[in-house]
This record gives sequence, structure tokens and C-alpha cells, in this order.
Amino acid sequence: MQDDKEKILQLNRCLGQIIKDIRNDKNFKSLNIFALENGINRANLSKIENGQVGCSIITAWRISEALGLKLSDVIKILENKLGDDFKLIEE
Repeated sequence: MQDDKEKILQLNRCLGQIIKDIRNDKNFKSLNIFALENGINRANLSKIENGQVGCSIITAWRISEALGLKLSDVIKILENKLGDDFKLIEE
């Protein structure tokens, strides 16, 4: 059970870092302005970017669109960063 929690934490941290990196690379203003301009809760976005919480598919979709990407593109980046051996469910 603990292993599952660690994997979820790893996934959350990785996704948050991807979102933060893309937002910074695209030279969006501050997290506060980005969140406000795109109708995203600032506190929640901060927690997502810092890997403290996961996000719903709707929130991930909204963030992806705000970054100018498809959600599937963000997921592909996530899969590449986590690697082929990352699995939430052990076989």
C-alpha cells in the first residue's frame, strides 16, 4: 500500500513540475496572473505545481489549454518523464 502512495506522489510531483516548466518556458507572467486570466484557482494551481496535490482531469485539461497544449501532449510528456517502467498497478 505504501508503494502505491509513493507512486502517486511521484506522478503528482512530475506532472506539477511539467506544468511549472511549461508555464515558465512560455514566459507567462506570474502564477497568480496565469491562474486569474485562465479561471484556475491560484492556490490549487500552486499546490499542483509543487506536487502537493493531484488534479482532476477537468483541471488538467483547463491548465493544458491555458498553456496552449492538448491534454494528450501533456500526458505524453508525463509518460516520457516517468519512463516505460512506471506503473501504478503492478502486474
